[in-house]
Amino acid sequence: MFEPVHGSAPDIAGRGIANPVGAIWTAAMLLDHLDHPEAAAEVEQAMAAVLARTGIRTPDLGGTATTEEFTRTVLEFVGR
Repeated sequence: MFEPVHGSAPDIAGRGIANPVGAIWTAAMLLDHLDHPEAAAEVEQAMAAVLARTGIRTPDLGGTATTEEFTRTVLEFVGR
């Protein structure tokens, strides 16, 4: 089973401020497990690039980006 393990966070549910890194990283692990290491690496590299090269951060990391904004930015970096 591939899922990020965390609490249900009822205090932030529906607010769009959850950090999606765990879910994205879990997806990369699933791709690797399914023998798609190149795709897994692309996802991991995109996530790392967003954190290293941009100021896009969810509130728990000191930023103001929503869950959706962070995820969209990661998707923009996939395949670069």
